[in-house]
Amino acid sequence: MATPDFQACMRPLLNSISNGQVSSFNDAYEAVCEHFDVTPEEKAERLPSGKQTKIRNRCGWARTYLKKAKLLTQPERGLIQITPLGLVALQQRSDRIDVKYLKTISPEFVEFHTSKSKSSDTLLTSVKDDTDALSDPTERLEQAHQELQTSLADDLLEQIKRQTPEFFEKLVVELMLAMGYGGWSEQAGQATQYTNDGGIDGIINEDPLGLDTIYLQAKRYTENAVGRPDIQAFVGALEMKRARKGVFITTSRFSRDAIDYVNMIEKRVVLIDGTQLAELMIRHNLGVTVKETYYIKDIDTDYFSDN
Repeated sequence: MATPDFQACMRPLLNSISNGQVSSFNDAYEAVCEHFDVTPEEKAERLPSGKQTKIRNRCGWARTYLKKAKLLTQPERGLIQITPLGLVALQQRSDRIDVKYLKTISPEFVEFHTSKSKSSDTLLTSVKDDTDALSDPTERLEQAHQELQTSLADDLLEQIKRQTPEFFEKLVVELMLAMGYGGWSEQAGQATQYTNDGGIDGIINEDPLGLDTIYLQAKRYTENAVGRPDIQAFVGALEMKRARKGVFITTSRFSRDAIDYVNMIEKRVVLIDGTQLAELMIRHNLGVTVKETYYIKDIDTDYFSDN
């Protein structure tokens, strides 16, 4: 089965501490996983950020919502305990405890949820209402960020395709420098198309003496895939330069024959298609700028430590 959403985790989490004792959140988390028969693979599945597993994150948000609704408390960090209202909820709801139900049983939760909805940015409220949302706030934030990144990559690639071939050749050199290749000098890279340098569009000297050089080929295609003949021609140009390293960058894609050919040859040739190109430009801040920054803050436990 699919990983349960954070609202589905609420009742099993609350039920795991129904004995009224102070319990470890870790134990409650394990009880939720056991309740849903979460497989080891599902248990290891991480959020896009990679910082936390999906099921752990969802149990964490279930705990937060139940705490805001006064159905459980946190006596200390990592510990939780059910409240009398939490016991009432378990008696009233034999199937599912969710946001809609929390609004009916807890005025404190209504105040929290209404305040959150008013103060949240559009990025956080892309889902109309938590009542119908299957993703928790962290996941919605990461999903929104991923959607923005994907949209930016598409727009970036379209912008590149509108430029001249000369602009693209200069761009691929700047990208390699931005990635740290030839980092010994800003003059370590140069476009060579203007000199008709045997099918080589750019050069990156990885050391001051040029003893280790990366040769670049840039194809600004709008639709057609780069095929094996193009790669073979590039490899031939590398052979004339007695070069060992090459990077072939295109705004389109590579055919299966082209990819298979690169995997068969001795020379080290890296293929970067349009999708990868846009992602690398975004990652290394080439041709893009930061529009907005959001800070996600958490409690500084060291500040409140007696030690």
